[in-house]
Amino acid sequence: MTKESFSIAKIPQVTYLIYLIKWLLLAVVIGIAIGSITAFFLTSLNWVTDWRESHVWIIALLPIGGLMIGLTYHYLGASVVKGNNQLLEEFHSPKQIIPLKMAPLVLFGTLATHFFGGSAGREGTAVQMGGAIADQFTKWLKLKDRDRKIILIMGISGGFAAVFGTPLAGAIFALEVLVLGRIRYEAILPSFLVAAAANYTCEAWGATHTHYTIRFVPHLDAQNLLWTLLAGIAFGLAALLFSKTTHFFSGLFTDRVPYAPIRPFIGGICIALTVLALGTTKYIGLGIPTIEEAFNQDLPPYDFLLKLVLTAFTLAAGFKGGEVTPLFFIGATLGNALFFFVPLPVALLAGMGFVAVFSGATNTPIACTLMGIELFGADCGLYIGMACVVAYLFSGHTGIYTSQIVGSPKHLIYGRMKGKKLHEINK
Repeated sequence: MTKESFSIAKIPQVTYLIYLIKWLLLAVVIGIAIGSITAFFLTSLNWVTDWRESHVWIIALLPIGGLMIGLTYHYLGASVVKGNNQLLEEFHSPKQIIPLKMAPLVLFGTLATHFFGGSAGREGTAVQMGGAIADQFTKWLKLKDRDRKIILIMGISGGFAAVFGTPLAGAIFALEVLVLGRIRYEAILPSFLVAAAANYTCEAWGATHTHYTIRFVPHLDAQNLLWTLLAGIAFGLAALLFSKTTHFFSGLFTDRVPYAPIRPFIGGICIALTVLALGTTKYIGLGIPTIEEAFNQDLPPYDFLLKLVLTAFTLAAGFKGGEVTPLFFIGATLGNALFFFVPLPVALLAGMGFVAVFSGATNTPIACTLMGIELFGADCGLYIGMACVVAYLFSGHTGIYTSQIVGSPKHLIYGRMKGKKLHEINK
């Protein structure tokens, strides 16, 4: 044997070991940073929510809060105003490192939105903070473009995993959300490592996550399968309606109110008046209490629609936060409403809707299926998976992340859409 035949480079496991060590070290550091800031965010969000619910008069100041957010982003955050879509755009067409200021700005904007009574979520905040923090390592370590793509995926993965306490879903979500119909396998190891690190860190700080229970899951026979598919269609159409409504309100604000900072001020007036007219705060904020109720008691059948409109309007007006928890609300309450027609347990329908509407709106059916299993248990996995896949299909080529690129169309007849961004398709 020649000396060359013993070259370390010819032993692939050595290369893999070096690769593992490299990304493990980065994942630990990045995961600790993301998990820590997410724990602070969740704790702060609980505080502002509790304070608002104890002092509901603060909702009257929502227009002032909106103006504060609008002016802050106009003068300090013009370079990060695209939010989650900016992370996707930087992945596909790298231009500049995500400014670190994205993290404190979206943190402030989201807490202010919830404090004054807007209807928004939290996933967008965690993902943007994660992406901004992770991308700083590109600059500090002078990483190449191929490694930067992995770093951005790690930021998304860590933020999502920590904010919901679902590391498996967070890891796959980051790999699946960038390109519709494709998973970025080149980043699968770093994505899983950072999801685990960020989630562990967040929990170590004492941050808590909401738990849901589906006590009874019937056998999946032919009849139940049919009802599951029909429910999945309803969840997909709800996701489609949410995306279309958000884009409609966004276009309306852009066309009618050219000066961006005044948009959330006007939007705040409309939302505050709506809350006053409804006489309840159940449709603003995260809506966690109503989501929990959807699993075990009858709710008004219009709950999902009111939450859908208020959330779409809030985010389109320029308030900050995320869409995912409101999508959980929309899906769970829609599932609750379907109980009047669909002979499946109400908790199962609520759980299916919880993740399926999210699947349709983000085009991430695998991540959402895993999230359902992590949150509700493996017994309902097949129901959850069917609902998520059907919702993904029936939401069409739309979504809340308009910078997603179509890697694999949802049907061969739409092959011409391959390679286009969702906003190009839905002009």
